[in-house]
Amino acid sequence: MVIALAIVAGACAQKTVPLPNESATGFQDFVEPTIPEVFGNYPAAVSSQKRGWRFLQAGDFREAQREFQLALKSAPDFFPAETSLGYLELARKDAKAALAHFEKALLQNGRYPPALVGGGQAFLALGRDKDALFAFQSALAVDPSLADIRRRVDVLQFRGVEQQLTAARQAVKDGRLDEAARAYAGAIATSPDSAFLYRELADVEVRRGESDAALTDLQKAVSLDAGDTAAMVQIGDVLFARGDFDGAARWYGEAAVIEPSDAVEAKLDAIKAQAEASHLPAEYTAVENSAQLTRGELAALIGIRLPALVQSARKKDAVVVTDVRTHWASTWIVAVARAGIIDPFDNHTFQPRGVVRRTDLAVAMSRLLARLAIDDPIRARSWQAARMRFSDLAPTHLAYRSASMVVAAGVMETADNNAFQPSKVVTGAEAAAAVARIEALAGDARK
Repeated sequence: MVIALAIVAGACAQKTVPLPNESATGFQDFVEPTIPEVFGNYPAAVSSQKRGWRFLQAGDFREAQREFQLALKSAPDFFPAETSLGYLELARKDAKAALAHFEKALLQNGRYPPALVGGGQAFLALGRDKDALFAFQSALAVDPSLADIRRRVDVLQFRGVEQQLTAARQAVKDGRLDEAARAYAGAIATSPDSAFLYRELADVEVRRGESDAALTDLQKAVSLDAGDTAAMVQIGDVLFARGDFDGAARWYGEAAVIEPSDAVEAKLDAIKAQAEASHLPAEYTAVENSAQLTRGELAALIGIRLPALVQSARKKDAVVVTDVRTHWASTWIVAVARAGIIDPFDNHTFQPRGVVRRTDLAVAMSRLLARLAIDDPIRARSWQAARMRFSDLAPTHLAYRSASMVVAAGVMETADNNAFQPSKVVTGAEAAAAVARIEALAGDARK
């Protein structure tokens, strides 16, 4: 009888299950519950908790549950084990049961990050995104080092504003700017730390003529992200449009230091040219009355009146011009030469006092039209495909394609008998009229 009882007792004795390998990490998105110092006097609970977490990560749910329950049996208030049971239910795909464990743990310690994170994961599984966002944000408030949770917060915040953002962008496309501004404001209220929302709202404010509001939005974007060069450039653009050239240059300069860019450098060049244009020399004011336009005067006309086109056409390669340093239009000559609109001669001279003939003007205007064609390729096809017939300019002439393009685009006109008059010297008034037509076309292209 004694022997029989010993056999039964041996059969009923609990077998010790070997611990799985420590490298087992089947649930890397679970935050392992930390053990507060207050539980230092509960070694059995701590041991069971650590063993249970090893089993959970190895996928042995039965042994994990047994160990967590043993921990709670030895210390009923041991909330790390309660939290672990929540993660166990998450592993079993039972989010509702998991949430009950996390809530029980948080009743004992409402600032326990592992339980807050687990609760957020359970809310997500239940489709309760707003509750999940609150839980994750609460965890981050206690432990800002939770980088993975910060990314989840970013995703949830974006998901929350996605509908408003879509509506705002559609309203912009439809020209409903007031409605777009309201939609962006709503999105910002939901996600006040998203710098890109302030940038997009600023675009709307600029189009509404609210430059002060746009500047406020853009400065907020920069305060949220000190490396937001796009917002810096936008601030420069707003200040440029308001005539604050020094302020615009400062913001363009800051953007260029953080992220060097040919486009921003071109804007800085345009700022310099525009600032100088605000104090135009007397020679420029006399250009339109000139009976014989010079190459320097044509460069000034283009550089001053078409700065955006000049800066967008700017080439990377440096252009050496040796004979314009003391010329009153040197700034614009260099800018126009760098843009490839008027070429220097092979000996690196520009010959700014050389007269401009109609073929010279046609070539310069056709290069500006080519730049416009990038923004409006459909309309440009008629210019580029045109093969005009001139009574005095053969299709084999080097300037024929340019002449044909500018006449087809309405930038230059022909004389009687459809004569182009290629060698005729251009007057200041004629050149100013051609530049004004380019300005008008450029304005149409931006609509």
